[in-house]
Amino acid sequence: MTDKFTTKGFADYFIEQRGYTDTFLEKIDMLINWKNIESLLNKKYKKVESADGRPAYPPLPMFKLLLLQRWNNLSDPQAEAALKDRISFILFTGFSISSSIPDYSTICRFRNNLLELNLYEKLMDEINSQIESKGLMVREGAIVDATIIESSRRPRKVIEVMPEDRHEEKSEISAPVVTYSDDPDANWIKKGKRAYYGYKGHISVDAKVGFILGGHITPASTADTTELERIVNESGIPEGSPVFADKGYASAGNRSILADKKLIDGIMHKAHRNKPLTSAQRIINRLISSVRYKVEQSIGTLKRGYQFFRMRYKGLKKGNMEFLLNAMAFNLKKAAAMIA
Repeated sequence: MTDKFTTKGFADYFIEQRGYTDTFLEKIDMLINWKNIESLLNKKYKKVESADGRPAYPPLPMFKLLLLQRWNNLSDPQAEAALKDRISFILFTGFSISSSIPDYSTICRFRNNLLELNLYEKLMDEINSQIESKGLMVREGAIVDATIIESSRRPRKVIEVMPEDRHEEKSEISAPVVTYSDDPDANWIKKGKRAYYGYKGHISVDAKVGFILGGHITPASTADTTELERIVNESGIPEGSPVFADKGYASAGNRSILADKKLIDGIMHKAHRNKPLTSAQRIINRLISSVRYKVEQSIGTLKRGYQFFRMRYKGLKKGNMEFLLNAMAFNLKKAAAMIA
């Protein structure tokens, strides 16, 4: 890159000579061919002048800054401050310490521009492809699960009647009436004794290590059973691979979907009224349960390490953007921990 924002000056030379290092970020640079990412960004992202006539920042350093936000749980103003203060951020992104750096509003606009250009799915595919090429991710099966993610906006009207989580069919879900909220895509769900207002994250991880293969966000009241086919398609696993899921996904329709796709049915069996599980079904359930911990660990890390128990942004479209950013950061960090 030769633009003025990344052209190195004396201060940059001095820092490099001092040998400031960040082992984690160095591993990320060893792992990823950033030229492929840059090429993908440049195909669609056109650098244009800002409203006040200043040139735009190059997309690759900006994308790297979005990843740093995820790894460090930084808001846009905090990311701007960190970029001014932390040498490791400057070195990783490739910005020059001698030139101006993006402010918080520029970071926000860039993130939204990638969303409008539909680039997040392509970036996720490219990063996963590179991790897979290193032999770290193996698509030999998928484990799927769902988790509730609260809205960033609290509703100003609380309702008393709401759907229970884990309903099997759409027809069983009575649509809750939620008004007076500025997050219209979110809705209510009741899990146990607690009610949640927000979304549901549907996530697929590889059955061997636990890398995130795919996923998406829906309103919280969406039944798990209705999302299996979509999440299997997002996972990109080959024919003959097993798909493991808990009994929330158990339905004749879902078993038929897996059979049609020539995938191995790893959905737990569910008892019904006057029809208890057989001993063989109980054994199968225990075996499936023994491998499902990988997806539960991944979801737990997303919630604890990336603060994904609550959305940062409002709306379904930005919710999916946030999931994909977190998933990319999660997979990169996991891959970096696996290399020497």
